[in-house]
Amino acid sequence: MFSKLLIANRGEIAVRIIRTCKRMGIATVAVYSEADQNALHVKMADEAYCIGPARPDLSYLNIPNILSVAHATNCEAIHPGYGFLSENPDFAEIVEKCGFTFIGPDSRAIERMGQKSVARDLMIRSGVPVMPGSQGSVETSSEGIEIARKIGFPVLVKATSGGGGKGMRLVEHEEDFDNLFKMAQGEAEASFGDKRVYVEKYMRNPRHVEVQIIADQHGKVVALGERECSIQRRHQKLIEESPSPAVSPELRRKMAETAVKAAKAINYHNAGTIEFLLDSDGSFFFMEMNTRLQVEHPVTEMVCHFDLVELQLRVAAGEALPIDGELVEPDGWAVECRVNAEDPVMSFIPCPGRIEKYLVPGGPCVRVDSAAYQGYVISSNYDSMVAKLIVWGHTRDEALDRMNVALREYEIKGIETTIPFHIHVINHPEFRSGNFSTSFVDRNFAAFIKEVSDEKNKVEKAASAIA
Repeated sequence: MFSKLLIANRGEIAVRIIRTCKRMGIATVAVYSEADQNALHVKMADEAYCIGPARPDLSYLNIPNILSVAHATNCEAIHPGYGFLSENPDFAEIVEKCGFTFIGPDSRAIERMGQKSVARDLMIRSGVPVMPGSQGSVETSSEGIEIARKIGFPVLVKATSGGGGKGMRLVEHEEDFDNLFKMAQGEAEASFGDKRVYVEKYMRNPRHVEVQIIADQHGKVVALGERECSIQRRHQKLIEESPSPAVSPELRRKMAETAVKAAKAINYHNAGTIEFLLDSDGSFFFMEMNTRLQVEHPVTEMVCHFDLVELQLRVAAGEALPIDGELVEPDGWAVECRVNAEDPVMSFIPCPGRIEKYLVPGGPCVRVDSAAYQGYVISSNYDSMVAKLIVWGHTRDEALDRMNVALREYEIKGIETTIPFHIHVINHPEFRSGNFSTSFVDRNFAAFIKEVSDEKNKVEKAASAIA
């Protein structure tokens, strides 16, 4: 096992990795930008070094500076966390060539699965179900429209190197195809420096269900169950849970077998996630593979009782997975709410600023993954996440009840957060029923705004009556 590891990241995920390393007796080296000199991961690591100004391209994306710190501190491995350089195949390759162990898959797997059209073709050849669409990237609008006519509208035009909904356009009608195709290309080039796109059939009101896998370097791949990720806005996840209320034990086995097959097809090792679109009839289709630790990994940890960061480290060190079989069945139910510094009433506009008061919830089976504290400044330079609130229950209802209490107990002053929206969703009859899809937020957002407005009017009337 490694004796010293550098964490090429910041925020809650850096703190999360440090905690596991401390338990395993691994010394940690943090890197930070000038804006993060008072960050929690800097305080918690055994050593910490500034690698540049606040701008990510000058600090957390500055590969030479990160590697210089790793060399100077005699690190053996580098953990990229998620975001930043975690799915950059060039970074993974350079890390290995410089003599460090990259805590993740090899660069070839990252590159192949990072190019969505390439990943799609690989899955087709491996017998993994994918949505009907183009084979490889599509160069011209005329080529794309022929494919769209063949598979039928509506279709999605998606960036080959995309993610987070960027470089993606929904085309409902043929007459709009040319314009939206070019818009997708332009956004893809601006966001990823790669204008390649592909076309696939659009599924109305699907569920977004993903399977967590972990694979060692000895050919063993294990599925750690599925996560339900359908509560999202503009393709950004807001609430996740494991298991999925839409997945039966039989469907879980089928999805797990498919995910394991997908990972084995590319000789994958370390942690990864296979994302699927699930239709109401139980059919599912490969969407993409994330070749890193996911933001929502804690819900899997809570129901499978494995520390995913520890498994990542052990696999990277060459150890065999200590898990029997190819599927770990969930124990109980876990739910995660992403608490972001955003104002949900104002269409989730980011709200950076200083946290004036910070009280986290507690009690049995409540977990908070966060790098925030009272006086901490949420910077506009980085992601708006404040914390991940995770709870566990024997049943889904118990977990949701526990989450409802925890959300109301969470107190954050000085900035707006998404907590009011999470409370609305957790108590919504449709969400409680388990019968929802990726369209939930769009369809119910107006009801949330009305609820907030009614509550505000009630408070104002009460105050007026007292006066």
